[in-house]
Amino acid sequence: MSTAVPSGAASSPRRRRRSGRSPWLHVVMIPLTLLWMSPIVFVAMISVRTFDDIAARGLSALPTSISLEGFATALSGGGLLRALGVSTLVTALAVLASLALSSWAAYALSRFRIPGRRTILLAMLAGNLLPPQILLVPVARISEGIGLQDTLSALILVQVGFGIGFYTFVLHGFMQGLPEEVFEAARLDGAGPGLIYRRIVLPLSRPSFAALAALATTWVFNDLIWALTILRTEAKFPISAALLNLMGGYGSSWNVIAAASLIAAVIPALVFFAFQKQFVSGLLVGSTK
Repeated sequence: MSTAVPSGAASSPRRRRRSGRSPWLHVVMIPLTLLWMSPIVFVAMISVRTFDDIAARGLSALPTSISLEGFATALSGGGLLRALGVSTLVTALAVLASLALSSWAAYALSRFRIPGRRTILLAMLAGNLLPPQILLVPVARISEGIGLQDTLSALILVQVGFGIGFYTFVLHGFMQGLPEEVFEAARLDGAGPGLIYRRIVLPLSRPSFAALAALATTWVFNDLIWALTILRTEAKFPISAALLNLMGGYGSSWNVIAAASLIAAVIPALVFFAFQKQFVSGLLVGSTK
């Protein structure tokens, strides 16, 4: 007597083999991961060595003992922590303002029949294609003319102005792909544009917001060129400019510079790990459509 085999059972081994990961993925990715992590590991090893050990044995030698001398020296002046607070404040305000303004612009350009909306979107994106070096003098002169030279407000405005074009372009593509049936149902229920934006667009756009927030935090926090262009007072310098000044004062103390670099990397690392899942899902949005 024959026994009937369910169709799902017959195909389950094949499905398992197809869904299982190839070992070659690990063979390739492990060396690449180690290569990617090697600069951070190298800096961390230098940061826990003493100045005498580095001077006697060189930068490439392994530490014979663990010392927090570099961290203590980097934090003792107080300027590094102040610069870290300035960078955190500027980054938080710039990222929030950029994402808010770009989400409004993307919502309007993707859901309303605005004359020349494609031209507007391309013009906003084209602004990001200009190299910032050719805009240093105009930005400095404009900030002087409106009385905002050497202020954090000018630095925040510049970061918002140069980031909003790219953020709008990304959010526009995501919002344009949202199901039209959802918007039609909301309009039939009497929801206006503002309510649709708050109740539908914002929740559905959460992955793209998280991905852009992680990228924007890294870009704004690590910016140096605009900080040196706009700011003049050392007490207002962000962490990138403070690290540059630290290299001038401790040019030969590589353990101090390495320790300060690790301290400066704490905030972007925390933001990235906080939005890690949303960041990955935001990058994969639309890949399975």
